[in-house]
Amino acid sequence: MGVEGLLLLLWLLTCGSLPHSTHPDPDDEACLTHLSSSIQDPNNNLQNWTRTTFQNPCSGFTSYLQGATCNNGRIYKLSLTNLSLRGSLSPFLSNCTNLQALDLSSNSLTGPIPSDLQYLVNLAVLNLSSNRLSGSIPPQLAFCAYLNVIDLHDNLLSGQIPQQLGLLVRLSAFDVSNNRLSGPIPASLGNRSGNLPRFNATSYEGNKDLYGYPLPPLKNKGLSVMAIVGIGLGSGFLSLVLSFTAVCIWLRVAEEKMAAEEGKITQLMPEY
Repeated sequence: MGVEGLLLLLWLLTCGSLPHSTHPDPDDEACLTHLSSSIQDPNNNLQNWTRTTFQNPCSGFTSYLQGATCNNGRIYKLSLTNLSLRGSLSPFLSNCTNLQALDLSSNSLTGPIPSDLQYLVNLAVLNLSSNRLSGSIPPQLAFCAYLNVIDLHDNLLSGQIPQQLGLLVRLSAFDVSNNRLSGPIPASLGNRSGNLPRFNATSYEGNKDLYGYPLPPLKNKGLSVMAIVGIGLGSGFLSLVLSFTAVCIWLRVAEEKMAAEEGKITQLMPEY
């Protein structure tokens, strides 16, 4: 076999060993199809989000879908920011198992954060900020061990911050400010030890009923206690004044009545 034949054989063997990245992935197709049906695009920004494109959104590192980035024929990044999107988050997002970054920030999405996101085991960036998402933060996000960014600020999220999120040792950016969260900040997030990145008060502020380090002490609660004591003392003093006034009025009325009775008796008595 000559040199040319040997090179041809090596080329064939190499090409035959490469993955067939041009073949559509059924999981990515299901992920995109359900996501598209769960959101509304009033400004028609996602014109190429069609069933045909969902069937073959990637070719190697080339993406045919707006907002999607491909890697070896799979979607590994979805960035649909500031598009005035409405609707909710589809739990079928978990089908995009190669997803490493999900950014749906600055839209008008409502409803809960699906706990199914726990199956995005390669997810490193989760940015759902500046929407109208409600419900609690799923503790199952702790199963996304590679998460290094969780940005949920400016939503309507309620309940407590799951302490399980403190298990994410790669977490370097965390922001849940301006929500409706309550309860204590988990020490595993608010007071991290060792070489773990720490988050300051700006990550938590804007949640009226959230407390704990690194937030400053809730002085308003102290004022509330003082207000309650003041109201109690004030009402007690007011009751005392009213009672004293009532007694004085009763005594005055009784005195006048007695004087009137004495006058009647005097008039009835014979003169000597």
